[in-house]
Amino acid sequence: MDFALTPDQELLRETARGLLARECPPAIVRAHRDDPAAAEPLGNHLRDFAALGTASTVDLCVFVEELGYVAAPGPFFTTTALFQPVLAAIGSDLVAAAAAGEVTGTVALAGADGFWTLNADPVKTFVVDADVVDVVAIVTVVDGEPSVTMVEGATPRRVETVDSSRRVFEVDVANGAAGVRVPVDAAAVSAVIDRATVVLAAELVGTARRLFDMSLQYAKERHQFGVPIGSFQAIQHKLADMSLDVERAWSAVYYAAMALDSTDGDAGDAISAGDRARAVHVAKAAVGEAAKHAAKDGIQIHGGIGYTWEHDLHLFIRRAYASEALLGPTAWHHDRIADLLISS
Repeated sequence: MDFALTPDQELLRETARGLLARECPPAIVRAHRDDPAAAEPLGNHLRDFAALGTASTVDLCVFVEELGYVAAPGPFFTTTALFQPVLAAIGSDLVAAAAAGEVTGTVALAGADGFWTLNADPVKTFVVDADVVDVVAIVTVVDGEPSVTMVEGATPRRVETVDSSRRVFEVDVANGAAGVRVPVDAAAVSAVIDRATVVLAAELVGTARRLFDMSLQYAKERHQFGVPIGSFQAIQHKLADMSLDVERAWSAVYYAAMALDSTDGDAGDAISAGDRARAVHVAKAAVGEAAKHAAKDGIQIHGGIGYTWEHDLHLFIRRAYASEALLGPTAWHHDRIADLLISS
């Protein structure tokens, strides 16, 4: 397997960086907290890249990693990583419109326990950006059979979380009672969640890298006793460990992305289904640890200013902790890795 990004993927990354540097400064993330409409101009630009939802996992990860670097608000992640794959799983006519950026959506699946597994719970939790998307896809189990119902104009209930840049809601299954239930294969739903988990992990890599970059820059600029604090061995050790964690997580995430894009068979680059499942959990667990480490040591390196509202550090710390919990926290993924190893 060739782990190098292709020239097209390198171009995609540079395009994303340039766009987001212009269109998503921290001021947009702050403004979104009080008014989600502040992110609409950014969302209009991101609609041009909506087709990545039907592209390879690696391509989507390359782009979304840059979104994580700026903690971009808006429904791009939910539309491309969750909504579009669910549409494809049920053969919906909305697939083309969503890929063209004409329709945004999110998925309501997690039940009362917060786990992203099929369930018959009457209320779906952790429904991201449900107030700004065009369609909510409610995935539930009725009479023992999994199904999907498309709902427009849902009435979600906001749940306050640490991260105001990614708004979370609860949605009643009754919202879709009048809609048409379409059967969906349980294995297809599992595949959607695996892919979304890896894509979220890629986004979290970007956030962790932003925390490291901010800490490194501050260590160069902040002086104590007449020298930059980055010259102190204790700070150097923290930065070195943060950098290693981020790089290890990056490798785990893109291995998982390439594994999902691989297929079973005799080909030299094929990866078994068991290895792909382990790779997904390893990726999310690795980047979850890296992001929490970057947040903790980043705020220590920044000192008192890192705790202030005026400094931008907290925007990325909030995103790091919220994304670590979404689609399963680190401890949950460690448990799944253990289950897979024991059963193999």
